[in-house]
Amino acid sequence: MHHFISYKQRGEWVELLFMAQAAMHGYHVLKPSGDSLPYDVGIEQRGGLLRVQVKSSSHRKGSGYVGRFRRGNGNSRGGVQRYDCSEVDLFALYLLQPQIWYLIPAEKVLEPTPKLQIRLYPDAPPRPGRRKPDHDYECYREAWGLLTKSREEL
Repeated sequence: MHHFISYKQRGEWVELLFMAQAAMHGYHVLKPSGDSLPYDVGIEQRGGLLRVQVKSSSHRKGSGYVGRFRRGNGNSRGGVQRYDCSEVDLFALYLLQPQIWYLIPAEKVLEPTPKLQIRLYPDAPPRPGRRKPDHDYECYREAWGLLTKSREEL
């Protein structure tokens, strides 16, 4: 496991991993300058731009991992800052220990009610009655094909 001085440093490293993986899958990757935009990476396709927010997690809870969807480090004075579908099209969430990517359309996490966190279960088979279908994100594991979709298609 890699050791980082801060979560920001780890986040920058994960963004580089995402950009490399996306490029290996044949996508055109764009990196905005600075930290002022609500997304980390742009994927250019068909003259459009898919806005990707990159996240990572190593936090285990029970048989799953917790993925968090809040801006910054969560220490803002105005409370938790949430993402909005008008700002982000796709979340790329990297689970560090199993080295697995989840590419999840922002709408699946942010609408109708924005989730601040989800659970992912890459190691556990689905158990009837334990997970609601709208809380099962396994269909987004390594879903690199979603990067060909437009905002409307996601």
